[in-house]
Amino acid sequence: MSALDDNWFTEIAQGTGTAFSLRIRRKLADEQTPYQHIEIYETTDFGRLMVIDGCTMVSSRDNFIYHEMMAHPVLYTHAAPRDVLIIGGGDCGTLREVLRHPEVGTAVQVEIDERVTRLAEQFFPELCELNDDPRATLHFGDGIQWLKDAPADSLDVVIVDSTDPIGPAEGLFSHPFYVDCLRALRPGGMVVQQSESPLLHQKILVDMHTTLRGAGFGDVRTLQFPQPIYPSGWWSATVARKDEAVAGLREADAQARPFETRYYSPEIHRAAFVLPPFLQALLAAPS
Repeated sequence: MSALDDNWFTEIAQGTGTAFSLRIRRKLADEQTPYQHIEIYETTDFGRLMVIDGCTMVSSRDNFIYHEMMAHPVLYTHAAPRDVLIIGGGDCGTLREVLRHPEVGTAVQVEIDERVTRLAEQFFPELCELNDDPRATLHFGDGIQWLKDAPADSLDVVIVDSTDPIGPAEGLFSHPFYVDCLRALRPGGMVVQQSESPLLHQKILVDMHTTLRGAGFGDVRTLQFPQPIYPSGWWSATVARKDEAVAGLREADAQARPFETRYYSPEIHRAAFVLPPFLQALLAAPS
């Protein structure tokens, strides 16, 4: 739910009793697609803002935190991430971060709503600067079906960069979807998925851990990072690995990364997996 009043855009998270506002100068785009309602605003202090179905998605000012943390921790944990699938991620910021890794050979992005990408190309061109990389494939369709059809043992990393678990994204948080992830991943393969606010959406986090373990993943861990434009300003991603523990940071490679990051570092990588006691207790695997 959202509201506009006196040049402020406000996202109202009814179920949590919270709201977040950004002052805007003007609206740049407004489209109702077959899937969702997309709006683009120019704000006074956060650059451009994409809103989907009344929820803030990406801003020019802080998107680097989310995109770096969705890509680099998992890619620097996997021993040799060659083939990467991104489900969702239509703004292409996560795809850009994935393609900065020279060890990645293919990166397929499956986004259900092509208009998200086309509007990002128009209003957030910096996020789309590697869309023409020969390793990249942009596919517009159902990511759940794409993964169901994927050959077994064909992927090293699956990144689920989705909206909240409602509407088109609901199936991306389900047991059948995670079973398909597990089947498509090679031994040691990893999936990472945005997993909402550790403060406001704890049931989603617990359900994800339970469902991922139930699908057969060998280990499940959650990492945390700030995200100012999302509810509570505190966000998370949950990582699961086939057959083995979520561990093995390639420290030397991360230190010598051949690209600049603004948030990610090996130190941030390690710290992000350190959870406060209440989250450790909440997410502890049943004995």
